[in-house]
Amino acid sequence: MAQWFEGFESGWHELGGTTLFARTGGRADAPPLVLLHGFPQTHAMWHRVARRLAPHFRLVLPDLRGYGDSDKPRGEPAHANYSKRAMAADIAALMRALGHERYAVCGHDRGARVAHRLALDHADAVSRLALLDIAPTLDMYNATDKRFASAYYHWFHLIQPSPLPETMIGGNPRFYLHWKLGGWGAGGVDHIEPAALAEYERCFCRAEAIHAVCEDYRAAAGIDLEHDRASRAAGHRIACDTLVLWGARGVVHSMFDPLALWRAQCSATVTGRSLDAGHFLAEEQPEDTARALLDFFA
Repeated sequence: MAQWFEGFESGWHELGGTTLFARTGGRADAPPLVLLHGFPQTHAMWHRVARRLAPHFRLVLPDLRGYGDSDKPRGEPAHANYSKRAMAADIAALMRALGHERYAVCGHDRGARVAHRLALDHADAVSRLALLDIAPTLDMYNATDKRFASAYYHWFHLIQPSPLPETMIGGNPRFYLHWKLGGWGAGGVDHIEPAALAEYERCFCRAEAIHAVCEDYRAAAGIDLEHDRASRAAGHRIACDTLVLWGARGVVHSMFDPLALWRAQCSATVTGRSLDAGHFLAEEQPEDTARALLDFFA
């Protein structure tokens, strides 16, 4: 996998008690852009897009708390250490440590939910925002019906008390990983390069990683909703221009109006469109994804 990120530096960053793994590369004198991955992946999901963006940006590709080679602490009773607020604070601290006070952010899936909270809690730092294949967490939970619960069953399975989902997934983690990667994508895992798939397997198929992703989702169904409701009640909205991309063959497209929902949460301009993909835009349609990001962030 190292050849995908030739010219990038990699290492661990200790950030006030949490250590994140990250790769940094691209043009040293270019505007900084942080790319945040989703479940059940790592920063490796960006490898095709990163090669296209590297000539234009100073790229930062971290593994989120609980994922990849970053720390995977045991969950706290209220799951606060896996809240999107805590995970966003990790990214803000990482960017400060790298010398970036203001930067653009792009997130996919869970990374987009972290990016949303980052744009609210650290508005002075986020210059532009791109959100890939999500609608706001609170709106998605509020709209839950049988159809949504069937398609996003993992939202309701992973939040069950420990160690129930951990034990069930741990019985055959590779099967579960492949099922999730294939079920939201173009069908099967053919859109994922073998080296990337091996990386996801290495990072996901461990007890501490399975626990961490469950804690991520437990936080999303509890403390994250509390934070989102409080932000809305206070009138807090995303203050920077925002790009929304989603898969035309995905659940978000079939069940939600992502542009309308995100416009309701932003005070700046929101643009976007669907791509000919399922959920994993950066791997299914890397050229289109990179072109859209380059047009927006440039």
